[in-house]
Amino acid sequence: MPSLSNPKTFYLVHARANASTDFFILPLLKSENYRVLNHDSNDLPTKDELIGSTIIFVRYVPQNWIKLLATANIRKIIFFMDDDVLDIHASRDTPWLYRLKLARLSACKYNWLKQQQAELWVSTPYLQQKYADWPAKLLLPSPIAAQTDLCRVFYHGTASHRADIRWLQPVIDQALRQDSRLVFEIIGDHRVNRLYRKLPRVNVIHTMQWPSYQAFLGLQPRHIGLNPLLPSPFNQARSYTKFFDITRCGAVGIYSPNSICADIISHQHDGLIVDLDQQAWVDAIIQLANNPPLRQTLLNNAQEKVKNLAEQARQSHQGLLD
Repeated sequence: MPSLSNPKTFYLVHARANASTDFFILPLLKSENYRVLNHDSNDLPTKDELIGSTIIFVRYVPQNWIKLLATANIRKIIFFMDDDVLDIHASRDTPWLYRLKLARLSACKYNWLKQQQAELWVSTPYLQQKYADWPAKLLLPSPIAAQTDLCRVFYHGTASHRADIRWLQPVIDQALRQDSRLVFEIIGDHRVNRLYRKLPRVNVIHTMQWPSYQAFLGLQPRHIGLNPLLPSPFNQARSYTKFFDITRCGAVGIYSPNSICADIISHQHDGLIVDLDQQAWVDAIIQLANNPPLRQTLLNNAQEKVKNLAEQARQSHQGLLD
């Protein structure tokens, strides 16, 4: 438990993971041997846990934290802002719902922060000068180091794959929890966004026209492509073009059995054929993510298979226009 003799405990109160914290606050706290405890508006410590600690509010001050601090024995309060959130007039050109949020969580807390003799930290010389009578302290941003070992997993299916998209959600949920290097990309509408938005490191991409999609495939490297096809008359009639898309992305595919892709792919040679068991798909994703040499071998073989299939297609063209 923190005590008055331990002033290096910081309670960081912010709205989930966010750019303000990562660019400004965490680099400062990580530079020293500080104990940092992350909380949001719904995650309250006890008063005893707060003894002797410093509270840092990032942009917003939740009302339930004000009630908690009314009788808590803390060291001090710090309020950080990287926009002018304490002056409601400064946000007059923003959407009204956003202005309402700033008014409720920031601007109307101005007097309370003053009464608490809170320190004010700001992100720019402009804000430091505007709030010079506080006085405001300037905190400059630090760059965020790029994570170079990320593994991009993707599924690109249309609305006709709605059942497949639902089936895949718990697979992705568990895989992302098991391996922090994984990121997931899926194309879909607002229903797909609702289904996946609470998962970490998920990018839901708006559906796009075919020419835009073709350009999109070449924008960035991808590593693992997913093509689960649940048994249905519609899926039974599909061709193996997803194999082309996945290989074109530089990725290795995981495919379901009893599908057209399974008919042209050799398991563990130019892709993986995995039973439609969700845990088995989690295991297959993790296996490929942890074995780049295997991925490269499978990709090389898949690229050779694409050439062979292109030749088969060329031969099938003969006589069609006679």
